Amino acid sequence: METTKTAPQKGRLMVRIIFLIILVLGGIFGFRQWNYARHHETTDNAQVEGFSAPVIARVAGYVDLVNVQDYGQVKKGDTLVNIDAEEYKIAVQQAEADYQQALADLLSAKASQLNAGANLRLVQANAQVALVKKDKADADLRRDQSLFNDQAITNRQLDDTKAGSLTHNKEYLAAQNQISLAQSSIEVAGTTIKKQEAIVASKKAMLDQARLKLSYTSLFANINGRIGKKNVEPGQYVQAGQALFTIVDDKGFYVVANFKETQLENIKVGQEAEIAVDSYPDLHIKGRVSDISRATGAKFSLLPPDNATGNFVKIVQRVPVKISIDNVGEYLNILRAGLSVDVALKY
Repeated sequence: METTKTAPQKGRLMVRIIFLIILVLGGIFGFRQWNYARHHETTDNAQVEGFSAPVIARVAGYVDLVNVQDYGQVKKGDTLVNIDAEEYKIAVQQAEADYQQALADLLSAKASQLNAGANLRLVQANAQVALVKKDKADADLRRDQSLFNDQAITNRQLDDTKAGSLTHNKEYLAAQNQISLAQSSIEVAGTTIKKQEAIVASKKAMLDQARLKLSYTSLFANINGRIGKKNVEPGQYVQAGQALFTIVDDKGFYVVANFKETQLENIKVGQEAEIAVDSYPDLHIKGRVSDISRATGAKFSLLPPDNATGNFVKIVQRVPVKISIDNVGEYLNILRAGLSVDVALKY
């Protein structure tokens, strides 16, 4: 009878011991979690980001060459895509011809100005000769008038002298008009030169633009990295501004963690961070807070909330926090832009 009673008592004791152990372990675990939460701000709303450079067609045309594969490695300066350049080469030739024509017109205008200057000097010399003849004719007229008054010459001789004086005065006046006309021609030539210089500048700008568009037919990598999925094939027609693919810098990974606004009080730039990558549960990466966004994530959305519209509902907002990764080079073969991570900040 004593043995029969002892067995249930031992069973109840064992249950109590197990319950006590579970309770102690639970208390220890709860205390550790509470103590950890006292000194850490955590979030699972975070992901790996990478510096990227989109490759965008800057001119329209048919694609001649695609020199990359999906997710392939590229180096800065590599030729990625070639667009058919024949149309743009012809445009450069046309612009070059227009530019040369404008230069020729400018030289012609300058030559006209030189001719106008030479003509001015010629008519000025002719005017000096006409002035000498005019002065002599005027002097002859005064002398013959005096002789006529003394009845030393006839009336006909005086009339001939008057006619000569009148003729030379008219010639001098015509010479003065020729000077004015030549000066006007110089001014017109100067205006024409300025106009042609403006045309030359315009044609030069058009030539530069045509050459620039021609250079856009070859697309080069502007950073080292790997491309994402390419959206272009040879023979495809692309439009200016069309995105062909994106190059992700494989050395520029960082983490963006979206913390609740109620957690910001304990977050500071330079703070240590622990990063757990979902795809590698045993991997724990160290980092530091490098910057905190000046606006909530909602402010960057397509339709940001406007509390002034009258339908205000208070929602806890999240603020992006940028976290740099320590020794990022060690994780280049593991990290991928877009991977989900958990972040804990120690304070």
